[in-house]
Amino acid sequence: MIRKTLPRSSHLQALWWQKIICPAENRIRTHSAIAPCSIYRILSLGQHPSHHLDHKIQAAAEAGYKGIEIVYFELEAFSQAQHISILEGAEKIRLICQKLNLDILSLAPFENYEGDRSPLSDRLQNARHWISVARVLNASYLQVPSNYKLDAIGDKDVVISELKQLADIGSAEQPVVSIAYEYLSWGTHCSTWEVALQYVNGVDRPNFGLCLDTFHEATKLWADPFASSGRFPDSDRSLRESLNRFVSTCPVEKIFFIQLSDGERFDPPFSKGHPWYVQGEAPQFTWSKHARLFPLEHDHGAYLPITEIAEAWIHGVGFKGWVSMEIFDRRMRDRRTQPETAAMRGLRSWRTLRRELEPVSKCATAIGNTCSKHLTKSKGPFYRNSPQ
Repeated sequence: MIRKTLPRSSHLQALWWQKIICPAENRIRTHSAIAPCSIYRILSLGQHPSHHLDHKIQAAAEAGYKGIEIVYFELEAFSQAQHISILEGAEKIRLICQKLNLDILSLAPFENYEGDRSPLSDRLQNARHWISVARVLNASYLQVPSNYKLDAIGDKDVVISELKQLADIGSAEQPVVSIAYEYLSWGTHCSTWEVALQYVNGVDRPNFGLCLDTFHEATKLWADPFASSGRFPDSDRSLRESLNRFVSTCPVEKIFFIQLSDGERFDPPFSKGHPWYVQGEAPQFTWSKHARLFPLEHDHGAYLPITEIAEAWIHGVGFKGWVSMEIFDRRMRDRRTQPETAAMRGLRSWRTLRRELEPVSKCATAIGNTCSKHLTKSKGPFYRNSPQ
């Protein structure tokens, strides 16, 4: 659990992260109901400045992971240290990953694009640069979080028009770079999967789809950092209804990839007196920067209903694509916490989650979409994949 005695950390340190894609030995065959989890966002393997990009990539490969997500500013730091351009740095990283048999899933995060009040021409020019970097990396996706600036424009016609232009830049040249749009629980106008799906349907481009993250679903509907219980009133019902709507209405082809992360419970509850408190910053953002754990790391205070969300997002719609882990854990800012240690934490986490999901997978494989009684009995009243 999170204690008030923990030191404040700078925003830059908090964001020194990386995603990983889960290990090859745990990839489930395509006939299974469990998706292949084999990616890390590479910051998830270390957040100290001494944890260099190439070191973390090597650690991911040695642990058996099948791919990574690259964070732009880490690539920028790697390139600057090599005294080369970022495009040259991207080429080096692509070759390193190719040698290690690692896929590069995405370049991230292209933040605060849609509905921003800066000139659209400037944002489009920046987008062309990012997408050119993604192409050199041979990354499948540019990951775009929902805008969280307080003055962001919320007009859906404006937002969808700007996102269409972004998608069209991604498809203008080969290889096509797809846009994976992620709702943030602290997004100003898009903080739920329903709104994100409205944007996806409005853009109506084959290279524009969803990036789903368990942390955002849980902290939007279920987890309250200000409550002594750690939960919103009627949190189970709110989450259950959201997951049921998701299974009923979200086309699986609109889901590009899924990110898994858990959250550490605040004890005592979060408040203005907490050392992490920042005036004007969304509490979920603060939480995300400091105490976002690998799934089901209960020994570190993880308590979010990750298994229930994963059941719906993976089993409920039959998703079989990439699953990534995105972690922002203050422990990884310690020089002594090496990327190899983080990689093993990720392995343990995925194996634990896989054990949680496997009974549902067997049920789904055996009798199709008629497992609601099994789910209700074994996992609680969060999600059912057929009406009762």
